[in-house]
Amino acid sequence: MCGIFAIFSSSLPKGDLRKELIQCSSKLRHRGPDWSGYVVVEKDESKGISMNHGIAHERLAIMDPESGSQPLVSRGGNLIVAANGEVYNYKELYSALSTPYEPMTGSDCEVMIPLWDELGPSPELPNKLRGMYSVIMYDKASDTYFIFRDNVGKTPLYIGWGNDGSVYVASEMKSLVNECTRFQNFPPGHCYSNKGPNPGEFVRWYKPNWAPEMKPGLPPPKEKFQADVLRHAFEQSVIRRMMSDVPWGVLLSGGLDSSLVASICARNIARRSSSFPKLHSFTVGLEGSPDLIAAKRVADFLGTIHHAYTYTIEEGLDAIRDVIRSVETYDLTTIRASTPMYLMSRKIKAMGIKMVLSGEGADEVFGGYLYFHKAPNEQEFYDETVDKISRLHMYDCLRCNKAMSAWGVEPRTPFLDADFLQVAMNIDPKDKMIVKGPGVSKEDTRIEKYAIRKAFDTPDDPYLPDDILWRQKEQFSDGVGYGWVDSLKEVAEREVSDQMFANAANRYPHNTPTTKEGFRYRMIFEELFPGEAAERTVPGGKTIACSTERAMGWDASFAQRADPSGRSAGVHDSSYGETFVADTVLNK
Repeated sequence: MCGIFAIFSSSLPKGDLRKELIQCSSKLRHRGPDWSGYVVVEKDESKGISMNHGIAHERLAIMDPESGSQPLVSRGGNLIVAANGEVYNYKELYSALSTPYEPMTGSDCEVMIPLWDELGPSPELPNKLRGMYSVIMYDKASDTYFIFRDNVGKTPLYIGWGNDGSVYVASEMKSLVNECTRFQNFPPGHCYSNKGPNPGEFVRWYKPNWAPEMKPGLPPPKEKFQADVLRHAFEQSVIRRMMSDVPWGVLLSGGLDSSLVASICARNIARRSSSFPKLHSFTVGLEGSPDLIAAKRVADFLGTIHHAYTYTIEEGLDAIRDVIRSVETYDLTTIRASTPMYLMSRKIKAMGIKMVLSGEGADEVFGGYLYFHKAPNEQEFYDETVDKISRLHMYDCLRCNKAMSAWGVEPRTPFLDADFLQVAMNIDPKDKMIVKGPGVSKEDTRIEKYAIRKAFDTPDDPYLPDDILWRQKEQFSDGVGYGWVDSLKEVAEREVSDQMFANAANRYPHNTPTTKEGFRYRMIFEELFPGEAAERTVPGGKTIACSTERAMGWDASFAQRADPSGRSAGVHDSSYGETFVADTVLNK
């Protein structure tokens, strides 16, 4: 996972622009510690270049470590490419070109050079790519820059504007907060250019048939669930993400999602010459936590070389400020879950691992969060999954990518593959909904994520032990140890006085914290990332067990259980119970 940065249409002289380019890009070096590359294009009106431009790249070498440095420059010197991510179908794209192209490097991202020659700055270019990516392209011949982000925001990207009309682009907000008067999240599935039919506007390129605008409200799909089709689609997604020229492994919490990823990797690892002879798996938790126990069970079944890392509550609390600096959010759930992942990533990097596969996205696609038990009908269930997927770039994708990239480790998320989503999101939601309770027979009972569980329920050739395949959902911040979340609340109760909290709406009128824990994170965030632009990059709203605000209306009890922990949904085996109320709540 790399870091990319650019300044377009700058009024700075060339020398000053290069200094600013290096200074801002260096703030992303944790993402790409292997090499730095800079290209400055000087204003030349005789060649149609109206202003100075600068493009930078901080590289984490995964593919072609020896010759794949960036920014990539085309043979003629006109086209410059800085990419953060991986293009898994690059070989197929080379084969499909109308004009044969001889690659200069082994980098998968180089395929964008001949694609530009054929398509130009068109939404069709990112639409051909399969993978995860944020990309900056600049063509000297036409003085055109073209920026785009993958389908659901698996890689982070921000865009900002300077007082002189310059445009800034960066993998992380920390490179923009002191440079831009205004900045924001670059919307996933969109592109942006200074030329073409919509200059200076975001244009959506990702328009899946199940939600062309990635908004709820469309009639739910009606395709019948077919276990073998879903299983094949997911296996292919995982296998695509095993592409690497450096040692890699898998994250293994012992829950369904990461365990399926690990199982498919274990079955196919012999094909990958760059991997260790046996698959390495990694988990983290407090001593005796549910995830450590379940992950060991899966690792023994799959025969992986397993690494279980423990951390203490004190170590987690000590890391909170660094975690907020790394993940760039004050969202409560994200910080809770990012902290153990941040600590684990440091251990993984120390082993020489640069890439891991992970299970993010399954809960959004299949309705895996425990509050989905309360979905009143198919339309509501479907709308919630669409809404959750559209927000992933602000939550789990952000957490997974930034917490791991803080230590130079690249996470890959096969549940968010565009081709897999095309299969999974077109399944009739009635085949995903949870069915249980009085009057429902054992044969008709369906727990959360039933469809993906059933797809891998193959008794003659089991992917996982039954007790793991059908294990209840654990949110990562809960599964690492229930004491973790409880301790975070206790610390906030001590550090945030009642008087401070009573003034929350005056101090933070936007996204006013509703708990003392949230107030504490907001104070730290404000110190690190001051200003209105920064605070508006973070989502808000009430939530129950990671729901959107819409789902709060599914059950009357949710209003008194307003906490993102999965235990607050009331259906968890370790539920808080009917009397649970989150830390002190405003207007209680």
